Amino acid sequence: MNRKKIGLMVAGLLLAVQTAIVPGVQAAPTGEIEIILDGQSLQSDASPYIVQGANVTMVPLRVISEGLGAQVNWSASSGTVTITAQNKNISMDNGAQSATVNGKSVRLDASARMSSGRVMVPLRFVGEELGLKVDWQASERVITLSSGKEGASTSGNTSAVGSSSSSSDTSASGNQESVSTDQGVKDDGQDVANSSSTSTNEDSSGSSQGNVAQVKATTSMRGAWISTINGDWPSSAARSSSEKQKQEFTKMLDDLQGMGINAVFVQVRASGDALYPSDLVPWSKYLTNTQGKNPGYDPLKFMISESHKRGMEFHAWFNPFRANSTGTTSGLAANHVANQHPDWIVKNGSQLYINPGIPAARQHVIAAIMEVVNGYDIDGVHLDDYFYPYSGTFDDDATFKAYNANKISNKGDWRRDNVNSFVRDLGKSIHASKSKVQFGISPFGVWRNKSQDLTGSDTKAGVTAYDTTFADVRTWINKEWIDYVAPQIYWSIGFPAAGYDKLVAWWSNEVKNSDVKLYIGHSPYKIGTPEKGWQTAQELIKQLELNKDYKQVKGDIYFSAQHLRKNPYGLIQLLQNYYQM
Repeated sequence: MNRKKIGLMVAGLLLAVQTAIVPGVQAAPTGEIEIILDGQSLQSDASPYIVQGANVTMVPLRVISEGLGAQVNWSASSGTVTITAQNKNISMDNGAQSATVNGKSVRLDASARMSSGRVMVPLRFVGEELGLKVDWQASERVITLSSGKEGASTSGNTSAVGSSSSSSDTSASGNQESVSTDQGVKDDGQDVANSSSTSTNEDSSGSSQGNVAQVKATTSMRGAWISTINGDWPSSAARSSSEKQKQEFTKMLDDLQGMGINAVFVQVRASGDALYPSDLVPWSKYLTNTQGKNPGYDPLKFMISESHKRGMEFHAWFNPFRANSTGTTSGLAANHVANQHPDWIVKNGSQLYINPGIPAARQHVIAAIMEVVNGYDIDGVHLDDYFYPYSGTFDDDATFKAYNANKISNKGDWRRDNVNSFVRDLGKSIHASKSKVQFGISPFGVWRNKSQDLTGSDTKAGVTAYDTTFADVRTWINKEWIDYVAPQIYWSIGFPAAGYDKLVAWWSNEVKNSDVKLYIGHSPYKIGTPEKGWQTAQELIKQLELNKDYKQVKGDIYFSAQHLRKNPYGLIQLLQNYYQM
């Protein structure tokens, strides 16, 4: 690969180049900069930028972990980057004018910061603090980093790159610049979260190795649901190849990040199964075409690592109570819940459900989710709207009689109490284990119609979260059992039966006096369909603009990744412009 091509690929790398000591030399241009460490070109998927007035080039934190082999952590709660290597511990706070190196305060030319969904740091400062020699070849636009290790290649005839950032003045941070069931029901989608400052190592899973940071999304959530059951990932062609699965996932992350997405909600449990090795549930059939068959790697570990390397949040999305997307047990592994506990299973039309009314069944689902919480560095646990089914019969009369300790007379209230118990107990378990992991749910977009409850929304939905799926979301918010709620508001502004504008206002009011964050679930899959308002992609941008009127709205999640990537009616460019990518 020629130097120019590499330079373009790498234009997002490491360096805080100051040229005060070299008369006449200006800061490196923002394009075609090549970074070489001990004779090897370093690569990054993001372009660097120069902080005006400081001549400091900022690069993604990912480069520090992959290129320099340092351990990097990003603490969402404090906004602190920590870099550890070579007996050095470097700590930088988002926007701060100084860093801490082994406990000692050191002034900075440019602080760590979030930009376009990435944690950005000044390379030169970090590189020199880690013992690297940093040289700038102005004529060739090459930055050379040398560790001084035996056998390492260094470039000759280079000019020194200014004095160490550790003695520099600081500068300002910042470069940035009637509704039917299928109208709003995604098959599986989920939430968002904060992150703890832990790191993960990805072993031989095909991508670059190295410790990576667990990160928090930028000022607002920009999430995408990635569904296994609906074909977002993996493709049918990749189900027999772990390498194809890895390639598809990393390409999808790059595509999503390129349009402004900073968090992914990946469906790790679609139907009582798993995208990870589990002691409780079988491997998902979507990995190998056979449920229970080991794919030969840990997809969840791989996906978390690749997401965090890009500065993206990873939320594990669970479908809690669906046992199978068909109405039989054919093809299910021996350790699937429908085979092990057939008394827990209720057939609903063409699907099998785990009965939420049975306490042991609820606990089984919680235990399966906690395997992931305890075993992986996820940013959040996300549940979709699959509690009780949207339609058809659900035969739980015997359960209603057998498991009704609170003597609730109305079955609807009893079902809501079952779901409430599940949400409460799961939330407690998550936060007791890892307080920084956020827990959120994405319910149907209409809680209740005003005609059913005067405090409901001014809508005429044929189904509602409260009355159809028995999701008592208001209680979850009031008792703050969840950290965020992401209602699926999949209709256009002014839609007669359930207007987006009316529902955003209603949900904003619901969370107003709580600590529960509000993310809006959007429906790019409807763009280009005959439904009112979706004849252009501009509808989605109008919705994002409308959200600005409500301070309670903290971000957006899109269903789903494949529909974003299909670029309906130029949606990608519109999102890039909106997010100023």
